[in-house]
Amino acid sequence: MDMTTDARTIINESIRAVLPDKAVTKALAANPPPDATIVIAIGKAAWRMAKAARDTLGGDKISRGLVITKYNHSNGKIPGFEIIEAGHPIPDENSIRAAERALEMVRGLDVGSVLLLLSGGGSALFEKPLANITLSDVQRVTDALLRTGADIGEINTIRKRLSSVKGGRFALACAPARVRTIALSDVLTDAPDVIASGPAWADASTSEQARAIIRRAGIDIPHAVKDALSFETPKSLGNVTFEIIGSVGLLCDAAACSAARLGYAPMILTTRMNAEARESGSVLASIAREIRVSGHPIKPPCCVIMGGESIVNVRGSGKGGRNQELALSAARNISGLENVVVFSVGSDGTDGPTDAAGGIVDGGFAGRCLEAGLSISDSLDDNDAYTLLEKMGGLVVTGPTGTNVNDVAVAMLR
Repeated sequence: MDMTTDARTIINESIRAVLPDKAVTKALAANPPPDATIVIAIGKAAWRMAKAARDTLGGDKISRGLVITKYNHSNGKIPGFEIIEAGHPIPDENSIRAAERALEMVRGLDVGSVLLLLSGGGSALFEKPLANITLSDVQRVTDALLRTGADIGEINTIRKRLSSVKGGRFALACAPARVRTIALSDVLTDAPDVIASGPAWADASTSEQARAIIRRAGIDIPHAVKDALSFETPKSLGNVTFEIIGSVGLLCDAAACSAARLGYAPMILTTRMNAEARESGSVLASIAREIRVSGHPIKPPCCVIMGGESIVNVRGSGKGGRNQELALSAARNISGLENVVVFSVGSDGTDGPTDAAGGIVDGGFAGRCLEAGLSISDSLDDNDAYTLLEKMGGLVVTGPTGTNVNDVAVAMLR
């Protein structure tokens, strides 16, 4: 079995380990709702989480159900649930329709409870702008922040102040009914107010922090958005509980277990990767080169693992995503090394606005690109990693996985 096959085995096994089905089932079996509850699932993993809830609780315990997920992330009907697919990473009209439907379902509740199943992607998929904010305003600001390389916490700090369902405001709409959130975390700190922009948790960020993010990003924003940034979000909520059932730490642990089973000694370097994608790729490749030269910090056969979510400053007009850029950057720095493979994948199966989960390269990749007349540097400068990786067979394509707990990047040596 070659190293690329081993790499794809690690990818598949680590993603399977963080699918939400068992975790949702375990959480609900341990603490089932006492009465019939409204179940609203939001995010890229929403369909799987809702299906697990329906299978666990049965129809009698669910009074109404709603799944809000990304386009092509639904796997069919679930009894008792409506399904709305919407835009990601930029919200669209369906994002608003989905939020309005959720608000309709909880309007006027005086007793009872809401079960909120939350996963990454919810910030874009679940949106109802404040009265003086337009969808175009939200789209424009979100796109600008994504292009500047702002991290998810910074982007969500802004999103919360433009929305009537983020930053704890959805929980307010449910009150006095109680809201229990079961979440898959796609943020490095696992902060409840950052995951999906915290629709049912008190917001820890401040208006001053929001204004500072805009200043650092150097972007122009509409006057209505400037005004909205001055209003504080809810700072305390008495009707909410929150539990996290999956995170990037579990993804990295699963990758380590899979690698060990295949004969590679694993080392988890970090679960808080959040640097520029090409810099993260360069660092991971440098560690691989150090291992090959000196045997430090671990001797081959080995597997060095980094989890988290890198960022991309979009300067070009190409097609790609953070994991593809990370892998392509690593390819330059492991050039000529034998028995070295680097891959980086998003656990949700969609890296940026592409159908790929990420990229995979080896020590001969850069040389093969040179022979084919392709420039890794030019591709990175144009943010066009997808095109080069596709031509050279370096894409990792899993399809939508049904989970979302950040990314994992791995250097393997034998």
